[in-house]
Amino acid sequence: MANFTTIADFTRRLRTSDRSPDYTPITPMQAKTDILSGLTVALALVPEAVAFAFVAGVEPLVGLYAAFIVGFITAVFGGRPGMISGATGALAVVMVALVADHGVQYLFATVVLMGILQVLAGIFKLGKFMRLVPHPVMLGFVNGLAIVIFLAQMEHFQVKDAAGHHVWMTGMTLWITLGLVALTMALIWVTPKVTRAIPAPLVAIGLVAGLVIFFDIPVPRVDDLASVKGGLPSFAIPTVPFTLETLYIIFPYALILAAIGLIESLLTLNLVGDITGKKGGASKECLAQGGANIVTGFFGGMGGCAMIGQSMINVNSGGRTRLAGIAAAVFLLIFILFASPIIDIIPLAALVGVMFMVVIGTFAWQSLRLMKRIPMSDLLVIVTVTAVTVYSDLATAVVVGVIISALVYAWNAAAQIQVSTHESQTEKGAIVYELSGPLFFGSTTRFIDLFNPENDPDTVILDFNGSRVVDHSALQAIDAVAAKYETAGKKLMLRHLSRDCHALLSKAGQLIVDMDDDPSYQIATDYGILPGNIGGH
Repeated sequence: MANFTTIADFTRRLRTSDRSPDYTPITPMQAKTDILSGLTVALALVPEAVAFAFVAGVEPLVGLYAAFIVGFITAVFGGRPGMISGATGALAVVMVALVADHGVQYLFATVVLMGILQVLAGIFKLGKFMRLVPHPVMLGFVNGLAIVIFLAQMEHFQVKDAAGHHVWMTGMTLWITLGLVALTMALIWVTPKVTRAIPAPLVAIGLVAGLVIFFDIPVPRVDDLASVKGGLPSFAIPTVPFTLETLYIIFPYALILAAIGLIESLLTLNLVGDITGKKGGASKECLAQGGANIVTGFFGGMGGCAMIGQSMINVNSGGRTRLAGIAAAVFLLIFILFASPIIDIIPLAALVGVMFMVVIGTFAWQSLRLMKRIPMSDLLVIVTVTAVTVYSDLATAVVVGVIISALVYAWNAAAQIQVSTHESQTEKGAIVYELSGPLFFGSTTRFIDLFNPENDPDTVILDFNGSRVVDHSALQAIDAVAAKYETAGKKLMLRHLSRDCHALLSKAGQLIVDMDDDPSYQIATDYGILPGNIGGH
């Protein structure tokens, strides 16, 4: 990461790092919007970070430090201005067993290793593989996360009984809390119709908090979760044995956390990019997330990744530049160091109302309208990814969705292999089989069944001009067909087959007829076109 020797150097980097055709300049008006949006995000980050720290089994400050450090570093160096990162529930649920079995120091070591793996992913540009995620998987992702965000707010409708146990609210407390949540949501909906000078969520939080404080309304507040008061995070190397046994313990957790963090971050990057009209930055985001997690591991944080809920609050509040994310992180640190007495008395109902509006804005409602108009396979992917996201974790959901989509594509592509026959114009008495469609592992059985060596004439020409040989299974299938004609004592000629297949076909290689118009395929890469005959394997 770059080093800044002066404040001016830092400001110059901040103002020029995203100078692209869709670059959003930091004008005085945009700066005001970004700072206010950052304040709104910081207020919403507090209960989330505290709650996720409790989920992971660590102290609240461990979650708050992660939200500050990860949020700040990714805001400066990340791949998408407008994204907000911090401690997330998707990572917290993975950390539970590690903390319970080995303690918080092993968690810090795991977060450092997690960051290293994410940096490696950025160096090797693995983020580009997110282009393989189909749109139905994206719809399932946002729907699942919307449900997860909604369910995460349910714990704020609990209070402690006399024995210190958490029980569901009842009676007047419940009705007052629901009323304040509804009031917050209404204010967020109405405010943009009146003014856009101040982000609607910030107006709603301020008015509802003022109402509760002025009338001393007895509802749960932030300090009922935990106080956010603390000092600056301090550097410390995790106190774990530097042995292979330690690596054996932390590596599986680090690998899972790195995968979940990158998948959630890159999918959020794409989602924010669709809203803000900005593209690219996947590898940059991997590097920023990795670097942020390495730092937070050494400063007592639980690690983190992009947060879709807070990112939606930011972009919907007008946050468009890196200043918004930086402001959110700085405000969060101010809350920890100086403003905890003020933050502690904010009613949780106001923050719950903000998150409920995030749920409404995040859920892909159009996916419900599309259910009767899209293929059943796409509907299955959307529902499956949504369900797995809710009941398991995001990484598993995306992998399952991609696998289902790939299998459906392979099945459909396998049905496209077709053949037409006609008499040869160049070989007297020969018949020509003209193939169309891809020949790969899914279509080889159908391909072999297309031929009838017993009833064909003595010379058969197999024309691949309308087909493409994709993998080794296809080569084996061609080899098997050649062997059948050889056994029948008939001549098989292969035409328009890519030249790299010549050497790979053991029985049919000597039957290939070289043509001037034989296909020569190329690979499209991020760096241009690499020549080469790759069509046959």
